[in-house]
Amino acid sequence: MGADTAQLTFSFPTRSALGREDFIVTPSNAMAADTVLTPASWPSGRLAIIGPAGAGKTHLAHVAMADTPATLTTVDELTPESAPALAVPGLAVVEDVDRLADLAKGRRERAEDGLFHLFNLAASGRTRLLLTGRGAPVRWRIATPDLASRLQSVTIAEIAPPDDALLAALLLKIGRDRGLDIVPNAAAWVVHRVERSFAGIADAAGKLDAEASLRKRRRVTQALAAQALRGPSDKNAP
Repeated sequence: MGADTAQLTFSFPTRSALGREDFIVTPSNAMAADTVLTPASWPSGRLAIIGPAGAGKTHLAHVAMADTPATLTTVDELTPESAPALAVPGLAVVEDVDRLADLAKGRRERAEDGLFHLFNLAASGRTRLLLTGRGAPVRWRIATPDLASRLQSVTIAEIAPPDDALLAALLLKIGRDRGLDIVPNAAAWVVHRVERSFAGIADAAGKLDAEASLRKRRRVTQALAAQALRGPSDKNAP
């Protein structure tokens, strides 16, 4: 080992906490959460959770799955053959449906056929269908006309851009997942100094984790947060 052990950093294991008690409800997502958790309000048993990357779509889908028999797949794994097994008498979740247009032609055709089959199974009452994706379903560039028509009629639960309360709470949650003890006033301080997005908060959490590891501390105060968010040139300044 080198002599300068103070410069060693350690990678702590992280977990993704996806339970109902871990889902952070604020004004920016309360309406979406209420819709998702009230299945009787889903016309024809079909709903789409939409929002930006990292908004909590997957987490909210897992909350919906907690109290009922459920299956989950991503759209790139969906096939016509897998659809019947996914249609359990509870809930079938298909994630990242907006990425259909990014799939190779043959793979995209099979995924769209599988999703169309799931729509028909939901319409027959065999299962409820929950989709996730970025942007409204009408913008998902679907090649199959009948599937595109069905997607246009799906009820939407939209997670709005994050408010300060959600960003701070999200930072605290990611910190807990990483084994960090972030002081609440430090979280509020960070929120006003990083990109106001879920990606910005995730990036800030990574910087806090790295700085905490470097200093061999897991408690993040405002002073430690300030050190973490300073650029390398700032840290080397006299």
